[in-house]
Amino acid sequence: MPEVTTPYEPGTPCWIDLMVPDQRAALDFYRDLFGWQGEIGPEEFGGYSVCTLKGKPVAGIMKAMSIGDQPPPPPNWTSYFSSADAAATEAAIRENGGTVIVPTSEVAALGRMLVAADPQGAVFGVWEPLDFRGAEIVNEPGALVWNQLNTADPEAAARFYRTALGLEATPIPEMPEFTAFQVMGRTVGGVQGMDNLPPGTPPHWLVNFAVDDTDRTVDVLVRGGGSVVAPAFDMEKVGRMAVVADPRSAVFAIVALAS
Repeated sequence: MPEVTTPYEPGTPCWIDLMVPDQRAALDFYRDLFGWQGEIGPEEFGGYSVCTLKGKPVAGIMKAMSIGDQPPPPPNWTSYFSSADAAATEAAIRENGGTVIVPTSEVAALGRMLVAADPQGAVFGVWEPLDFRGAEIVNEPGALVWNQLNTADPEAAARFYRTALGLEATPIPEMPEFTAFQVMGRTVGGVQGMDNLPPGTPPHWLVNFAVDDTDRTVDVLVRGGGSVVAPAFDMEKVGRMAVVADPRSAVFAIVALAS
């Protein structure tokens, strides 16, 4: 379903955004990489940029800011999950061992949001839609296609996300190293352990973007100042993937889906 025309079911990834020190440079980089359009937004929204593809919102980019007395976080992509009641989701996160980083707050008439970390430390966001439901294009080149949790304890993570967000963990028989996250029987993301990741990698949600040609996209990324974390490889039943980083070291994956 490349174009989203109905509300996201609670628990479904519905939005992603990037926090970076140089917002203008990031907007230019992702324009060249994915064809996004976006400008620095109004001051009352902290300059937040809503990037569009084919005229429809697909992701946000904002300037990194301090939270309380803490320095700005390193550049990173954040996955947001839809909620029917952000305040109730915040309470469930706290009750199940998660940490709330940014408490539930109003975003004008657009919705309510919060940012939290699960008990293993993976950061994620929650979005309660009002006038803005989230990404309006997904699962096509230049747009979000998958949200993957990499964690040291997949079983504990499965319990947390079930009770906090309503995600059900379901085995994938043909890919035993992965577990699917489902909402109402539909797969919306996944979780895996960290055995194949470099030592010291913290638990995290990895954002995956669809592309037409993985190798060509990697070339564009490198010419634009990005770097390769895991070179392009073929993943059976999925497609050709690569894990990369933008010029400010925000990590994400790209995948040309198998036909």
